[in-house]
Amino acid sequence: MSKNIDVLIIGAGPSGAVAAAYLHNEGFSIKVVEKNKFPRFVIGESLIPRCMDHFDAVGLLDCIKEKNFEIKKGARFMQGSVVCEFDFSKKHTDGWDWTYQVPRAEFDKTITDELQRRGVDVDFEKEVVAVDFSEDVSHTTIKDINGNESIVTAKYIIDSSGFGRVLPRLLDLDKPSDIGKHSSIFTHVKDVKRPEGWDGHRITFDIVSQSTWLWVIPFSNGITSIGYVGPTEYLESFEGTNEERLREMMKLSNYYVDRFEGLPYEFEPRMIKNVAKSVKQLYGKGYVLTGNSAEFLDPVFSSGVTFATESAHLGAQLIAKELRGEAVDWEVDYSQYILEGVHVFATYVKEWYTGNLQKIFFSESENPVIKSQICAVLAGYVWDKSNPFVKNHSRLVKTVAHITDLEKENRK
Repeated sequence: MSKNIDVLIIGAGPSGAVAAAYLHNEGFSIKVVEKNKFPRFVIGESLIPRCMDHFDAVGLLDCIKEKNFEIKKGARFMQGSVVCEFDFSKKHTDGWDWTYQVPRAEFDKTITDELQRRGVDVDFEKEVVAVDFSEDVSHTTIKDINGNESIVTAKYIIDSSGFGRVLPRLLDLDKPSDIGKHSSIFTHVKDVKRPEGWDGHRITFDIVSQSTWLWVIPFSNGITSIGYVGPTEYLESFEGTNEERLREMMKLSNYYVDRFEGLPYEFEPRMIKNVAKSVKQLYGKGYVLTGNSAEFLDPVFSSGVTFATESAHLGAQLIAKELRGEAVDWEVDYSQYILEGVHVFATYVKEWYTGNLQKIFFSESENPVIKSQICAVLAGYVWDKSNPFVKNHSRLVKTVAHITDLEKENRK
């Protein structure tokens, strides 16, 4: 069996869905292949406002809104009794002031259901096992759960396979990330002790040490996602099963220990080791990498889905131009652009773990202008060079942290 199409999309998560929606809207022949059967569990449950632009642009926002997912208006960071709260409506860059906290199993299925309703060919439980690029097309071998193989011939491949990283694996594109080796351990709970009001619904990052933190992500269905991120070696120092490890780690959070103590876990906690990933290149002749297939930094600022949808939307637009015979400079228009945003966020991730960003967040003397500029970064608007904390990101975080240290010394 074989099929000839314009674009093959590997992966049906938010990245693949945005790319598929755009190309389908533009009239191209496409096929989406997904290794798993939906709904399926996946991490990446906290969105940031920038991705709303992408869902809106390709016509997927209405089906998402109908599900009444938990509204996310900002984020709370806690360090002991000190709290730093970011409100997306008070950010430097114009754009969405809110987004969602979502159980990804339901969220992703909502989007793929809509794609299929529109007539998009989404093929579940199909695994890409080989790919061959020859002349002006690619030949991709796909295997189903019974071991039967078929060939898809496409002019372009979009790899939106996320942590599956299909093309990086098949084409030897992986390279070590320069983000530190951190891992995560997480599960879901029925949040029966959830407090009333905003405190029970806001996403919170509880910082238990400079390099270790707890996420608490409440969903509108009464379930809450809880998980720790920290140095791999530290997480592995906790003994026992993953459940025993996580229950012991939950005792590190003075604020949340009572709320989640003794509650049964919805599933055995899962662990992802050394979460940061990178690649040698973001594109090649006949293919483009999007989302986590390309770069994944760290979950601390929830940037994963936004980079996935940003790169997918842009990659699909450039493929459409090229298929229409227009010239595309993939290095400038895609790789350099995406990596600019990656480098901005990478600075914030690195400076979080050096402690510099934490000094700014938890400073006694809050500067509202600086806070609004950092808030825009946390909202995902990392290509807005009118924002000094985007344009001068590598220098400015260090500078402000140093000033914060001096102010602290002067108060002694």
